[in-house]
Amino acid sequence: MASRYEDDLWESVPNRREGPGALSDWIGSLEPARHALDLGCGDGAVSTALRAQQLTLADVSQVALSRARERLPEADAVELEPNAPLPFADGTFDLVICTETIEHVHDLQLFLSEVRRVLEPRGRLALTTPANRFLIRAPDPLSPHLRHLTKRSLRALLEGMGFDVQALRRRGGGLFALAAR
Repeated sequence: MASRYEDDLWESVPNRREGPGALSDWIGSLEPARHALDLGCGDGAVSTALRAQQLTLADVSQVALSRARERLPEADAVELEPNAPLPFADGTFDLVICTETIEHVHDLQLFLSEVRRVLEPRGRLALTTPANRFLIRAPDPLSPHLRHLTKRSLRALLEGMGFDVQALRRRGGGLFALAAR
């Protein structure tokens, strides 16, 4: 069952021609994958930069997934149920990308446990999220972001969930992490 809330958000977003430059550049710089999952693919704009023999797109929004299917018709597309286990077998992917998604996730423990489960041993997670410094002022109450992560808290989260953080840096207003299962 799709998320009506996420669909409403995506209906308000204009259809983009290409993904944000820094995200697309970073995803394009990753080593090619055999089978990659773009988890929280949105409209697929960032997915176009991914080098993979086989690509699976997954999102909770039917609106976003429809846009992603139009952009990448050769990819498999899977609608996800919010806050539920991923519908993939253990060790299916050698790469999971998750760009600008975890800040929207209600149950990060379930989410990251599922990412680990669907990654093959030594599989890679490439993750981005907005960078926050120590909160000096309250976040926007109308923001769809549920989480506000710093470089330190993201590292602790990933390591606490059993990932080996190989690289984590702040670039502009974002955090870019590469971790292995």
